[in-house]
Amino acid sequence: MNIRDLLSFTVKHDASDLHLLIGDLPTIRVDGNLIPVSNVPPMTKEMLEEMVYSILTPEQKELLITNKELDFSLSLTERQEIIGRFRINAYYQKGGLAVAFRYLQPKIRSIEELGLPPILHTFANLKQGFVLVTGPTGHGKSTALAAILQEINTSRSEHILTIEDPIEYIYPKGKGVFSQREMTIDTHSWALALKSALREDPDVVLVGEMRDPETMAAAITIAETGHLVFSTLHTNSAADSINRIVDSFPSHQQSQIRIQLAATLKGIISKRLLPKINGGRIPAAEILIGTPAVANNIREAKTHLIDSIIQTSQDVGMITMDASLASLVLSGAVNLDVAKTYALHEQEFLRLVA
Repeated sequence: MNIRDLLSFTVKHDASDLHLLIGDLPTIRVDGNLIPVSNVPPMTKEMLEEMVYSILTPEQKELLITNKELDFSLSLTERQEIIGRFRINAYYQKGGLAVAFRYLQPKIRSIEELGLPPILHTFANLKQGFVLVTGPTGHGKSTALAAILQEINTSRSEHILTIEDPIEYIYPKGKGVFSQREMTIDTHSWALALKSALREDPDVVLVGEMRDPETMAAAITIAETGHLVFSTLHTNSAADSINRIVDSFPSHQQSQIRIQLAATLKGIISKRLLPKINGGRIPAAEILIGTPAVANNIREAKTHLIDSIIQTSQDVGMITMDASLASLVLSGAVNLDVAKTYALHEQEFLRLVA
């Protein structure tokens, strides 16, 4: 079995990930659970290197060997049709090569198809501001953003600029124009790409991930200049996201960042994917909307009050994570004990499902 056979196997079993490590069986992740592929032998050093090198360019191979890790993407085709894309991280562990493949479905699903709250349409209708999608790795941040960007693409004529590492979803032709820039291939650094972004006449900018204070500052500044900016962050909640951004900066800059964030933040979507009782996964989402009350608390460094604002602002579309989880349990979609492990405030969650 070659690498393309394994990737096709991953697609056919609707797995979210494929892991290859020396000495182990190939392993896929289905509905959050790791499952060994039993009809192939364990990976040897030679097998794994041959598989990985077969999908790398000479330049990528050199980068991998030099840097000991590499992010890239790959389209899997069958009869000249793309059946899936993969976001790939090749790395070394215990002195040997390893690789993790994240499967990205070729069709960009809508907000409704993903089971996300309808309030997300509001973010797609924005003309300017800053919107964050947060949550752990593998919980659908990129997929949610793709749904929002595709809605913009089909509804209005905009120049949408994405800066990614690597490019994940490829967008079909719509009313908009897409420029998708990938690290190392199209630009040498996040800083350079963000610096030149405003010279590329964008209406909407996607910053694949805010990794450092420089990236965060640039993303917020682009939003401040009248553009609509989307990005992701690995945090557990809306309040945590605000704190992470502010705390990333030296103390003498934090007041200014709070002012900028208060002025530009339009929303935060914090996502989790939970296993359903009848198979598959379903999203739970905390939704923060950048109301004047939220902006005021960010400006005055009172983020500890953000959770209370979300809890008391359901009338404008805000949702707490605990309320989202409780609704999944009460609808019969998710097991109570499973949902409880994702709750941010266990007692509040148990009160909602009582």
